[in-house]
Amino acid sequence: MINSGDQSADVVIVGGGAMGSAIAYYLSMMGDFAPGRIVIVERDTSYAECSTARSAGGIRAQFSTPENIALSKATLEVIRNLKQVFGADADVSFKERGYLVLASEEGADVLRANHKVQLANGGDIELLNPDSLARRFPWLNVEGLALGAFGRSGEGWLDPAIMMGLFRKAAQSRGVTVIHDSVVAIEKDTPGVSAVRLASGGRIACGALVNAAGHAGGKIAALAGVELPVEPRKRFIYVMDCRDATPELHDAPLTTDGSGVWFRPEGRQFITGISPEEADEPPIGDLDAIDYAPYENLVWPGIANRVPAFEAVKVTGAWAGYYDYNTFDQNAIIGPHPDIANLYFANGFSGHGFQQSGGAGRAIAELIVHGGYRTIDLARFGYERIRRKEPLFELNIF
Repeated sequence: MINSGDQSADVVIVGGGAMGSAIAYYLSMMGDFAPGRIVIVERDTSYAECSTARSAGGIRAQFSTPENIALSKATLEVIRNLKQVFGADADVSFKERGYLVLASEEGADVLRANHKVQLANGGDIELLNPDSLARRFPWLNVEGLALGAFGRSGEGWLDPAIMMGLFRKAAQSRGVTVIHDSVVAIEKDTPGVSAVRLASGGRIACGALVNAAGHAGGKIAALAGVELPVEPRKRFIYVMDCRDATPELHDAPLTTDGSGVWFRPEGRQFITGISPEEADEPPIGDLDAIDYAPYENLVWPGIANRVPAFEAVKVTGAWAGYYDYNTFDQNAIIGPHPDIANLYFANGFSGHGFQQSGGAGRAIAELIVHGGYRTIDLARFGYERIRRKEPLFELNIF
């Protein structure tokens, strides 16, 4: 890490979380670009408020959009080859226990449709009726359920902070520079972005600028005169101790009910949360200000109904983090701006940025180096859909 001043770089990446670090890593790995100078500008190098470090660290193939499945599979490939990629000591504590997505009769048709998309795109997902669910997961109350989708392989959770650090340290070992500062202005000339100005007073001239600023992505885009529908959304994660939990429950997959409530094991305890309705979104503010009302009013009643053992639990802790929420359609916005060709977006992942960082990082690097996608075609995730007002909705948001 260095102090900022008047400098120049081939690529400036705003944001050093999992997404920005992965972009820098893949850029540094591409032979056609390796001599170029890559700079990450990160305002919080302690990563204390970083969305990656505060996430639940999940990875799944259970999406409704083929591109989302492909992005998560790309990150899974990195995890599968972790020691070959990052060295013999690399370990992110991957728990490959799957996701279990449950649906009532009302949501069953959507789950079936999603399952077809997942199978067509390489997902190892099994549909289970209530009898099969009860046999496979004896801790589960199947009353009111019509269907469940279980990821038999390639899904689970890991330590997101360690994964982020592996990308960042590998990038730095290949010459990437990390600057502790904030971008406060973006300069443009006729062809596109020419430089960024920093809170310290420094300036970095750049050949390309990547917005990987997470929940601040909308504010960074506005500095370039671009409207980007990305804003922070606060999410709470509650830690529970359950005295009646069986060994089978401690081995449970990450389970989500049709109500939006989810839980998963965390060591000998459990973590849980909810994707709130729009009207119930908590206010943005101090991340350490925890609201227990959602747990008491929505989370606990939901999981206690679905898992009888959770009728007797004790909350032992909680934390919060921000989603980089795309208010337009909850899908990522990836690729160049249609008019500012050297301004690239990697924003709006709506809670899936960490698990898709491997695929998205490589995709942005391909665009910068080769001028097009080489591995995953993400054209449908481009900014043009925002301009056309044609949303591409992801149905499996939780």
